[in-house]
Amino acid sequence: MLQPKKTKFRRQQRGHMKGIAHRGDQLSFGSFGLKTLETCWLTSQQIEAARQAVVRYMKREGNVWIRVFPDKPYTRKPAEVRQGKGKGDPVGFVAPCTPGRVLIEADGVPLAVAKEALRLGANKLPIHTKFVVRRDYVEE
Repeated sequence: MLQPKKTKFRRQQRGHMKGIAHRGDQLSFGSFGLKTLETCWLTSQQIEAARQAVVRYMKREGNVWIRVFPDKPYTRKPAEVRQGKGKGDPVGFVAPCTPGRVLIEADGVPLAVAKEALRLGANKLPIHTKFVVRRDYVEE
């Protein structure tokens, strides 16, 4: 799973995500991409499941780039524990995503293959997404 090698603090506050993405909202590496339409926290397991689905369908042809990284720890209290007594223990890492953020990019495969691969990857994610194509892309 994706997670940072080291963090300065074990626990973080939740914060709030409002507005749309102003960074990471354009295709940078590939010709095809998957863009978010909602706000969410993507866990490292969800990102990895989407990546595997995309790579498997593309049969290891072309390139795949993951444009989000889960670097925010989230905590959870154990089951059947009373409230109070401090914040819970960290259980994983999430990547906060706002609408417009590009999650996955692909290149080196035909349009139809990329579209189906990213559709399968989008099914592994808990949010609505949109398939995007580079503006200057030309089908051979």
